[in-house]
Amino acid sequence: MKLRMFQVDAFTAERFRGNPAAVIPLQAWLPDELMQAIAAENNLSETAFFVREADGAFHIRWFSPLTEIDFCGHATLASAFVLLEQGLARAPLTFRAAAVGDLAVQRRADGLLEMSFPNRAPEPVAEPPAALLQGLGLAPEAVLRNRQAWFAVYRDEQQVRALAPDLQALRTLAPLDVVVTAPGREQDFASRYFWPANGGAEDPVTGSIHAGLAPYWAERLGRNELVALQASARTGILHCRVEADRVMVAGQAVLYLDGTIEL
Repeated sequence: MKLRMFQVDAFTAERFRGNPAAVIPLQAWLPDELMQAIAAENNLSETAFFVREADGAFHIRWFSPLTEIDFCGHATLASAFVLLEQGLARAPLTFRAAAVGDLAVQRRADGLLEMSFPNRAPEPVAEPPAALLQGLGLAPEAVLRNRQAWFAVYRDEQQVRALAPDLQALRTLAPLDVVVTAPGREQDFASRYFWPANGGAEDPVTGSIHAGLAPYWAERLGRNELVALQASARTGILHCRVEADRVMVAGQAVLYLDGTIEL
């Protein structure tokens, strides 16, 4: 069996920046254990697999090197980029996933690919778990939570950049991950994302968590259109727009690899 595989750097226009994702179009689903083995072999934040359904939507699944993931933004952006740039489909696109339903993707007038995510605004937490505070080391100004992660809010971007968390402590918070965030210096807000239980130490750029970050910062800053920085070593830029029940997240992508897997 031969499978075509693309590697795309998402949320960036530069190679070796943003978040790399592998994209594997399928005619029919492979066994789960084989998809997980491919994702582990790729050793990227996510490997996305998708199958076109009868109504034209693409059923998509995402695998980290450790496990299948419910919701991944950067690999959805990478998948849309592959479909459009390779002439395999036309915009607008619809991706379908069990945990989040239909995700629409369109190309904006400025060329960015914009994804429609469910609004997952986090809720404040009065008593954060001890493992979260221990793992972060530096006490945050506020802690919130949604179904994906704990949110730790800091005073400024420098505090976010300087954090050196105890990943062993954060791992005990599974199945939730941890995002740290603060007002940005050049962008509206900055963040970093740690997921030792589900994917690895630090994710370079996390599209899905902006379904929670963008509503939080939109309310705090008093505007619905925001530019976000994920301040990992690779960095990435995300353009967010908050609507009543949706969060629009847009970005660029660049192709790194077009190859074949032989199984």
